[in-house]
Amino acid sequence: MTQIKNIGVYTSGGDAPGMNAAIRAVVRSAIYYGIDVTGIRRGYDGMIKGDMFPMDRKSVSNIIQRGGTILKTARSEQFKTPEGRKQAYENLKANNVDALVGIGGDGTFTGAHIFGLEYDIPVVGLPGTIDNDLCGTDFTIGYDTAINTVIDAVDKIRDTAESHDRLFIVEVMGRDSGLIALRTGIAAGAEAILIPESKTDLQSVFDRLEKGRKDKKSKIIMLAENGIAGDAFEVGRQIKEKFPNYDTRVSILGHIQRGGRPSCMDRVLASRVGVAAVEALRDGHRNEMIGLIHNEIAYTPFEHALKHNVEINPDFLKIVEILAI
Repeated sequence: MTQIKNIGVYTSGGDAPGMNAAIRAVVRSAIYYGIDVTGIRRGYDGMIKGDMFPMDRKSVSNIIQRGGTILKTARSEQFKTPEGRKQAYENLKANNVDALVGIGGDGTFTGAHIFGLEYDIPVVGLPGTIDNDLCGTDFTIGYDTAINTVIDAVDKIRDTAESHDRLFIVEVMGRDSGLIALRTGIAAGAEAILIPESKTDLQSVFDRLEKGRKDKKSKIIMLAENGIAGDAFEVGRQIKEKFPNYDTRVSILGHIQRGGRPSCMDRVLASRVGVAAVEALRDGHRNEMIGLIHNEIAYTPFEHALKHNVEINPDFLKIVEILAI
């Protein structure tokens, strides 16, 4: 059992619903095991600037249901430099922090991995990103809430689409990952889904629209941002040119997907991995992400947990084709 006296907790990168639940779990678990907790505001930027404060039970009261992150988040170019990381380490030592829990995505874990190798301080990470694009966990904190937010929005868009016999192109977040678009596209009954992982191009969308039922009053096309077919407005322009009779509209959901109260699934996931993170540090783990695989806690080295090219299950794409008739 490793003797840890003070755990620093921080959030970094894009915010995700459930981060507060994870912070709460880390703080209360540490207190349960007799360990002090130091909150670090604005991630690595706050680490460099020494923006730290002691946390107790009351610090995390009534936050499990809140979206965003009470510790704030920021990106730090300075932390990418040896000088920045040295300053961060000195500030941690000045605040008696001897272990870290970082909550975020691949950028957070890249920084944590380098920092953990350079300095004698154990670091573990919790997967907090709506993109669900990390190895070592079936789901990331925030993903479930984000896809339910998208479904709620698309259901409302469908009402308008049916009222006006319109075709809507709906762009969702995901950067290099199309998992949000894929799952929400199936759940929303989309006619087509454009994601970076598949070879679906606009011609295949054209073919599907040609073969689709002419009496169908509304059509939804889901598009992951940075897709191979271009952004939503470019896709909309080309569809209008090919099908001038369609009343085509574009809706970009944007940052609405990041906000809102975390779902029950995200709160439970964040709570489980938050407790596991503290226990992992006590057991001597370091430079690992704590995730959930097949409903069991899993430990994945940072270098293996970083963003990967997801192999999309072809069955999902087949489902879209079958159900869009």
